Amino acid sequence: MRSGWGRLLTLLCAALVSGSAARGWILPSDAYVWQFQWSPALTRALRDGAPLVRDWRVLVAEEDATGHWRVVDVHWAEVTRPAVLVVRLDGRLTASALDTVPARIGALIRTHPGPIAGVEIDHDCGTGSLAAYARLLTTIRAELPATVPLSITMLPDWLHAPGLDAVLAPVSDAVLQVHAVQNPRVGLFDPVQARRWADAMGRRSGKPFWLALPAYGARVSWGSDGRLVAVESERPLLAGGTATELMASPTDIAAFMRGLQRDPPAHLAGVVWFRLPTEDDVRAWSPATWRAVVRGDPVVPTVRVAMRAGETPGTRDMVVENNGDIDAPLPASLVLPSACAAADGLNGYALEDGGRLRRAQAGLLRAHQSLAVGWTRCVPEQTHANP
Repeated sequence: MRSGWGRLLTLLCAALVSGSAARGWILPSDAYVWQFQWSPALTRALRDGAPLVRDWRVLVAEEDATGHWRVVDVHWAEVTRPAVLVVRLDGRLTASALDTVPARIGALIRTHPGPIAGVEIDHDCGTGSLAAYARLLTTIRAELPATVPLSITMLPDWLHAPGLDAVLAPVSDAVLQVHAVQNPRVGLFDPVQARRWADAMGRRSGKPFWLALPAYGARVSWGSDGRLVAVESERPLLAGGTATELMASPTDIAAFMRGLQRDPPAHLAGVVWFRLPTEDDVRAWSPATWRAVVRGDPVVPTVRVAMRAGETPGTRDMVVENNGDIDAPLPASLVLPSACAAADGLNGYALEDGGRLRRAQAGLLRAHQSLAVGWTRCVPEQTHANP
């Protein structure tokens, strides 16, 4: 009798999981609230995203490379549930410079206006500093109430470091960051490499872990020697060098999520989105696109090229239109009509030999938006977009 009930329970659970898969992701989602300025757009994003998110992971303080401690003015009245408080510590800080951090975190906890879902430390230190980081985490753990979980973000470089076990010992779970700027040709996210890192983490530790997935873009500056100079995303920076705009693709991330759902790595607890998009965040997906990817809705870009009469007599403007509900990649190139006597590109597109406009950098066109990409003086013909 007990075995029959067990089989029935198994079948019922399988049916529930199958139904969940049809409606959306099985894996839970958290999201980072990384904004330093709390705007009405952020309030709307929190409200609209709340049904899809388990926990908000809110940046509450950071210590920069100079040792300056900054507390973020979070509008806690707009965070309608207990949040994970995230403290960012620059990876270049020395162990002695971090001595005051546990006491500061303790003060943040004691003065927090409401219940806390946990504390997370974001410290991208090198593998040679993991032993010192482990000692810091042990001290922070002692500062926290026993009921408050401690988590960390971690870099893929740490996966094969002997010091990782000591770093993970005081924490409840970890967030593995599988998005990064390593090479402008690779972009922010390599799904094949991200899956390798996720599987490696599942083998490396028995602790629950989360995957941090990108919903943003960045302007990356490289020096003449090929070294990374600056990464500009949520905050503007003044940086020299050669700049490249990178953007995580919603279709790539959605496909990666489907793979996680079909075959999740061992000990995977869920995903954390970096960062919660808002309507005024120019280097992030639109909020509607982010919500669609989180829900597991079909992500099908809809882009067309239209030819419109230009302001100058005899010219026509080329406009890329996104008439769909999902942000779509801008076409990498546009083939001009063959009868064009003159043409030029606009907004990131440039004319090249062979009657083609080419875009130098990847970009997204938000849903229901359009972008002028060039003009022509020629007999109207169909203009073709190439992926």
